[in-house]
Amino acid sequence: MKLSAKSFVILILLCLAAISSATFLFRENLIPLLFTPRNNIFPNSTTINTPISKDSKDIEVVAKDLDIPWEIAFLPSGEMLVTERSGKLLKIGTQTQIIQEIEGVKHIGEGGLLGLALHPNFDQNHFLYLYLTTQESNQISNRVERYKFSDNALSERKIILTGIKGSSNHDGGRIAFGPDNYLYITTGDAQNPNLSQDKESLNGKILRIKDDGTIPIDNPFGNAVYSLGHRNPQGIVWDQNNSLWATEHGPSGLQTGYDEINFIRKGANYGWPIIKGDEKKDNLTSPVLQSGSRDTWAPAGLIYWDGSLFFAGLKGEALYEAKIKKDNKLTLTAHFKNEFGRIRAVALGQDRFIYISTSNRDDRGELKQGDDKIIKINPRIFR
Repeated sequence: MKLSAKSFVILILLCLAAISSATFLFRENLIPLLFTPRNNIFPNSTTINTPISKDSKDIEVVAKDLDIPWEIAFLPSGEMLVTERSGKLLKIGTQTQIIQEIEGVKHIGEGGLLGLALHPNFDQNHFLYLYLTTQESNQISNRVERYKFSDNALSERKIILTGIKGSSNHDGGRIAFGPDNYLYITTGDAQNPNLSQDKESLNGKILRIKDDGTIPIDNPFGNAVYSLGHRNPQGIVWDQNNSLWATEHGPSGLQTGYDEINFIRKGANYGWPIIKGDEKKDNLTSPVLQSGSRDTWAPAGLIYWDGSLFFAGLKGEALYEAKIKKDNKLTLTAHFKNEFGRIRAVALGQDRFIYISTSNRDDRGELKQGDDKIIKINPRIFR
């Protein structure tokens, strides 16, 4: 059959269209299937990585060249106080200045100068609280100290709480005042898991004390222990209902993963080292959300904003958002995955911006230019 010139041109155009369609389908469907990382083919049911378009006004580096910043707290003036794990307390505003190198800090592994909290009545009493690792009689331990902070200087040092065993790993260290005006303290198991189940030990716990270090009369075990069975809790926060949440590191080594977000109740036992993940046994409390065996968040600092828990990911290298649903169920999204490296502190500023610190100088991260940094983020980009 002989084709006319017109028919021949039409046939060529149809062939080109067919080839173009086939190429599109191959590229959009088959290639992604073959080359998408396994976690996207079989996604963790709780984790989605959401890319975010960023504007220079929404994300800003406000401090750089820091040495493992661990905690951020905001003064009434809006300036930041920041602890560096090596032992320095910094004040950051238009410039960064060293307030003091804290005496007695033992920077060993994960230990050092860690948590920082201002008294609820800081405007009146100027009390500042620090959680630090130290060495006494060849023993590593952790303690809480109180200072008066005024005129850019610390004074009137008072030891508030001692008796927390320390180690090169699992030192806990987050401190925060709750809605009841009591000080809550997270402690790790100091690499001795059995301490977490010992109600007389202060390790592997969330503690609660009065602002002078004395014990609230309604604490469940007659000592500083508020909840037990924790491995290494690294973040605490209260939501809009004044309910307490905590982040916690799961096992390492061959059983890595199983990081947790826990809903904390007074006197509850969260199971370490007896259970992990969603395992259930007796009256032990399982986490609301856990990372499973194929993912590791290594969760750290924690805040509440607009119906969600935002927490830092060290190993996960992300700012995670756990949106609180009905019956306190959580759905998880990972923001800035692998963009900033390891993230440790998360704080909510008086300007309602979220502030995060990187932790790439802790010998576990990949250094980026300017590390370590504090980064200011407009949370509206998440909505």
